[in-house]
Amino acid sequence: MASAIITPGNHDGVHLGHQALVSRAGALARERDLASKALFFFPNAAAVLAPERAPAVLTTPERRAEFLREAGAEQVEVQPFDRSFAELSPRAFVEQILVQRLDCAGLVIGEDFRFGKQRAGDVELLRALGAELHFDVEVLPKLHYAGEAVSSSRIRSALSAGRVEDACAMLGRLHEVEGVVVRGDARGRAIGFPTANLCTQGVLLPADGVYAVLMRRVDQKSAPRLLGVANLGTRPTFEAGRSTEVHVLDFDDDLYGARVRVGFAAKLRDERRFDGVESLVAQLERDVMAGRERLGAVSESEARWI
Repeated sequence: MASAIITPGNHDGVHLGHQALVSRAGALARERDLASKALFFFPNAAAVLAPERAPAVLTTPERRAEFLREAGAEQVEVQPFDRSFAELSPRAFVEQILVQRLDCAGLVIGEDFRFGKQRAGDVELLRALGAELHFDVEVLPKLHYAGEAVSSSRIRSALSAGRVEDACAMLGRLHEVEGVVVRGDARGRAIGFPTANLCTQGVLLPADGVYAVLMRRVDQKSAPRLLGVANLGTRPTFEAGRSTEVHVLDFDDDLYGARVRVGFAAKLRDERRFDGVESLVAQLERDVMAGRERLGAVSESEARWI
């Protein structure tokens, strides 16, 4: 007898729409005394089939699995997306992956779920295969924010425009990146605003600008959550080149070599060139004041993962 209710998909970002699917699968699994499983594909299909068009990811596989478990999945399965997997027909995907490997008794999917080679499978085909292979299919409508459907691509667009608060509203939490603090040129310390310079990889950064952020060390157990103001961009006043750096408020410890997580709460302003150090410092002081104010409005539910 089949044993699992499954929510398959890319699930990048594990936004509110993904969370609704996983939550519903968990509820159905409890009703039927079955397991709930979330299945995600990694990397994104475009990264394998059309690398030049591949979008930056919103979440690493590790964080994606954590978020899916938090949303209610008892088990999280990762399906590597490679050229062999991409060649599976819709029927082969259902038979080999969902039924044989994952022991599917039921699926919870979004209305735009596609599967199999060239995304040829759709909801109608999945219902037909379910009737044949003895699993149920439940389709949930999309969630909406500001009049449009919540989606990973829409969150990427918001971040690429610097609209981190819109991204937060669709994710249900702050968008985050992780990185290692590396040594910079110490210009910030020289003007009274020391910064932690981050080497980040893999996850989409918001557009260049100045942001109110929350930060925490992830390589240190029970490390406190810190307030900060981050600058993303090219540091045009000094022509110092591209960087991601965080001025941590009320903090003076050494962070070199630390692995940290940074969550973006609000954009404060665009990055711009200043006439000199005095005008830059005056603006940084205003940024800190504005950052404190904006961070004071962040809810615990939005901040809890940082």
